[in-house]
Amino acid sequence: MCLEDHLFYRTCLELADICKEVGLPPGVLNIVTGLGPEAGAPLSSHPMLDKVAFTGSAATGRSVMMGAAQNTKPVTMELGGKSPIIVFDDVDANKAVEWVMFGCFWTNGQICSATSRLLVQESIASKFLDELVAWTKTIKISNPLEDGCRLGPVVSEGQYKKIMNFISRAKEQGATVLCGGSRPDHLEKGYYIAPTIFGNVDPSMEIWKEEVFGPVLAVTTFKTEEEAIDLANDSTYGLAGAVMSKDEERCKRVSEALEAGIVWINCAQPTFCQAPWGGRKRSGFGRELGEWGLENYLHIKQVTTYTSEDQWNWYPSPSKL
Repeated sequence: MCLEDHLFYRTCLELADICKEVGLPPGVLNIVTGLGPEAGAPLSSHPMLDKVAFTGSAATGRSVMMGAAQNTKPVTMELGGKSPIIVFDDVDANKAVEWVMFGCFWTNGQICSATSRLLVQESIASKFLDELVAWTKTIKISNPLEDGCRLGPVVSEGQYKKIMNFISRAKEQGATVLCGGSRPDHLEKGYYIAPTIFGNVDPSMEIWKEEVFGPVLAVTTFKTEEEAIDLANDSTYGLAGAVMSKDEERCKRVSEALEAGIVWINCAQPTFCQAPWGGRKRSGFGRELGEWGLENYLHIKQVTTYTSEDQWNWYPSPSKL
């Protein structure tokens, strides 16, 4: 077992200790450590499980579904995303810039709902991107325990290499690095990646289509509302999306048109436990959180009671034949 796996398991086991301390009854929470082949696969196909809920990649989600299908168990899939954030030309630029940054760089982009595809209206694109890049360069990148830190290291060496490979391929395919794209100069150790913004991104590029799960933002422009919606929905994912505009009617139209389970208007990433969470297409199905999440673990049962004193009399009595 490598150190990264050990640290991940310790986090889960620490949670179990906390649950025990607060009095959670034995057996309510069970932590099973191990990787997919040794732990996840046997669990998802186990005949004694009543329900499987999985959060992770689309590829692993398919494997979990196949395992659960062996015993026809219900599943909830909360998978990846490549969520769009649409910025129209009537926005408050400072507010919109910060929400674009927060939507992609919060948690280092390591969140399935990251709005990592920026669609900015052509008429303001140049000025907006200048402000976005200037502000992004001021983000404090450091040990997360330091005061003022706004971006720490990515979760592991493996993820660091994966993100850097995405960045390298994007450069090779013709995308332009507007900022970032490498390790910060002042940090020689640790899996740090400077927040990265790519311009001149064509919607056919990998960096536009595939989930990076890191602090990497891909940018393209649009002219009309219809074009923005088409570009936003042209994705195999459908977890989340955001629209930025002062026009309330436009926001309503766009939010209804986006093929996503979660839509933010003039913000990105605020999440509330009372509201449903989940996506469409390759982003999965079913909902977590709120009453919708609870319903995933309940079964509806129909109970019918006959209350009439009269006999049903569908079949004639033998005495009357």
